[in-house]
Amino acid sequence: MPHRSKPNSVRVSLRDVAKAVGVSHVAVSLALRGDRRVSLARRHEITTVARRLGYRPDPMLASLAAYRRHKSAVPISATIAWINQWPDPRALRRLNEFDAYWRGAAEAADLLGYRLEEFVVSPDLSPERLREILLARGVRGLLLPPHGQGLNLGTFEWSDFSVVRLGLSLPSPRAHAVVCDQSECASLAYERVHTHGYRRIGFVSSLRFDRNTRGNFRAGFLRHQADLTPAHDRLAPLLLEENVSPSSATALRHWLAREHPDALITTLPTLRALLAKIGLRVPRDLAVATTSVLDGNFPAGIDQNCHDIGAVALRTLAGLIYQNERGVPAVFRRLLVEGRWVDGASLPPIRRGLPVT
Repeated sequence: MPHRSKPNSVRVSLRDVAKAVGVSHVAVSLALRGDRRVSLARRHEITTVARRLGYRPDPMLASLAAYRRHKSAVPISATIAWINQWPDPRALRRLNEFDAYWRGAAEAADLLGYRLEEFVVSPDLSPERLREILLARGVRGLLLPPHGQGLNLGTFEWSDFSVVRLGLSLPSPRAHAVVCDQSECASLAYERVHTHGYRRIGFVSSLRFDRNTRGNFRAGFLRHQADLTPAHDRLAPLLLEENVSPSSATALRHWLAREHPDALITTLPTLRALLAKIGLRVPRDLAVATTSVLDGNFPAGIDQNCHDIGAVALRTLAGLIYQNERGVPAVFRRLLVEGRWVDGASLPPIRRGLPVT
């Protein structure tokens, strides 16, 4: 008969680890979850002993504990900090996308037994003082919403906290990020605009937005344009400033005169005002779809599912806290959430031989 390795019939338990260290099994459970009620030195000792003894959590007990938590109200166990260093802190959630991030994250926090709380970081608050405040409030996780001008926390000690970014606008810290699938959103927009009967489809964005999103929307547009459109109908993207200035209006007018688009896909919330400034009306003179129906000022385009992005980010952060993964990882993960298309009056279907379905 073939030799079969004999499985280890005795599972190392929390009580076995507790006996080896000389502490209670409750202390071992807390230490293995990274709970600060156990000193750092003791947590390190318990973790070392548990690893040496070969301790592994019992999946059946973990499932039972999760079931019990689900069947009963979850008490608030800790605070997760939403860090806001915007020049005008109130402006952050005036944007519908970012307010949806907040609401999705807050609802997920409630379900998991956390409280999401906004921490406004003023220019005169030192990194050391911010750290003291967060630790004193029992904060173990940081949720970093988008900051168009960056996040300047200097020598802040990230290693004390689990960290997740919302979006890609923050180049630092390079923590795990949850973001809409920007390239696929632009590809979906191009495919739907094409399906609606338009053929010379242009892309208008801003320099700052393109930089903050790593060119992902532009890349998705160019990829799908190459797939669906003959070379003679492919249009070069236009990147403008975000203000409604005479120079931006002039650049837009010249680009329209050169490229002759019949429809636009845009990330630019000010595009409607710019088109009005040069005397064009949507959709009579030009059809437009936006990559964000929440903030783009056009009804047709992409819903980025921002509420879901906030919820996924919070759940990801809760997982990091549970696994005691803190600080900036050596390799960060980017979790993508897909968007969906929304029809609207700014992009009416047109007929080209057969009706658009």
